[in-house]
Amino acid sequence: MAAHNTFGKEAEQMAESWLKEKGHEVLYRNWRHSHYEIDIISLKNNVLHIVEVKARRSNTYGNPEDSVTRKKFKYLQKATDEFLYHHPEYRFLQFDILSITQQENREPEFFLIEDFYY
Repeated sequence: MAAHNTFGKEAEQMAESWLKEKGHEVLYRNWRHSHYEIDIISLKNNVLHIVEVKARRSNTYGNPEDSVTRKKFKYLQKATDEFLYHHPEYRFLQFDILSITQQENREPEFFLIEDFYY
């Protein structure tokens, strides 16, 4: 596995742990249907959270959250529509971006953008 793929998997694990510490019940990680994928789907206070995880090893090329484009958000919305089709029991939802910066020899920095809409 390429180094960036390994880092991506590690970041998703860090994100899951961080969200659990903040009171989220993680329902799915890497939920897939057809060519759609949602990084993390969690539940907190009866609200379904669709979480896009973005991670980088430095801020040289901008912050991780900067890589969530309008196109990526539309893709995430379509994936969410598919998820809700299969799980209609959820009434309240929000889109979140969890940005992780993991610089060498430092603790990871987490930045959560809640209720994101593009």
